[in-house]
Amino acid sequence: MTYLLDTTLREGEQTVGINFSLEQKKKIIDGLAQVGVAELELGIASPLAPDLTEITTYCRKHHPELRTSLWTRCKDDDILYAASLAPDCLSLSIPVSDILLNKKLGKDRNWALKVLESAISIASSKDIKISVGFEDATRADTSFLIDLAALARHAGAFRIRIADTVGVATPSKITSLVKILKRSVNVCEIGVHTHNDFGMATANAITAIETGADMADVTILGLGERTGCARLEEVGGYLGIMGNCPRLKVEQMKPLAKYVSKITGRSIEESRPLLGEKIFTCETGLHLHGLQMDHSTYEPFPPERIGASRHLVFGTKCGRKALRMKLADLGIDLTEDIPLNKVRFFRQQTLLNPAMNEKEILDMVSPPL
Repeated sequence: MTYLLDTTLREGEQTVGINFSLEQKKKIIDGLAQVGVAELELGIASPLAPDLTEITTYCRKHHPELRTSLWTRCKDDDILYAASLAPDCLSLSIPVSDILLNKKLGKDRNWALKVLESAISIASSKDIKISVGFEDATRADTSFLIDLAALARHAGAFRIRIADTVGVATPSKITSLVKILKRSVNVCEIGVHTHNDFGMATANAITAIETGADMADVTILGLGERTGCARLEEVGGYLGIMGNCPRLKVEQMKPLAKYVSKITGRSIEESRPLLGEKIFTCETGLHLHGLQMDHSTYEPFPPERIGASRHLVFGTKCGRKALRMKLADLGIDLTEDIPLNKVRFFRQQTLLNPAMNEKEILDMVSPPL
């Protein structure tokens, strides 16, 4: 079954300038539970990370249906500290590209294999489910990625997460990797963690799921390093409306996004997919006519589905058919079509006076009595 892992409290809080208070974290957790995500990554397992004990306990007490996980490096002390908090899952992370292994750590592929095997062994001894995240997987050698995935599977990991750490993957690249890993580790769940450096995080996350991945990481408002990650509102909205994820309550996404927007100071553009205040506002004559005939002509889903409303603007881009239908709505059925000169006059006047009311519309284009 397809599900979403929200990592707003881990990856999202890595956004420059963002530090959630304990009360804010609790409200975010409440909102995510209402949305219907399946798993929350609560933070990085470190004694320096604030509030991990409190929010882990809070989730367990108030939202027992949510699976909780902690992100941890493949270091013994970090793993033991994470295990002491007793989350439902440990998310072990290890770099897998030669760029990160060689240039960041001064290590090689054999080091990664040995460290991963040891880390899984230590984590397994704590009787906690283990997920393995491959950092920079989309720039790694595919054969080495397969070797690491096979090791993780045989060592007992229930899930493999491939990370497009610097957002360079395309949907075709994600498709290829998911298919290869499903063939190689077919008893393991496959997940993806996508970044938005080239604007493809949402597309890559949804493509992965359509290809056969079991889950995708998301963050509220797409928070995260650099340009951020796949957005909960977009991935969750698409899966909840167009996909087969009935547990996702898309009408709960906008209130949560607005709350996080407020506490982080990040504005929501009026045309932002699934969140913007004007995404169901229309002024173009061609579209107005279609929407008056049937809303499905130019809307992918009803605005009520996400707690929004439709607004049809009869102004400078309006055509004869749309105006005629608007007049009919106002109780004026014309026996003849509206002359073009009246339409042109109407457009000019609305440009000069965009705040026209319905009476003024009627007076401008109706024939004299």
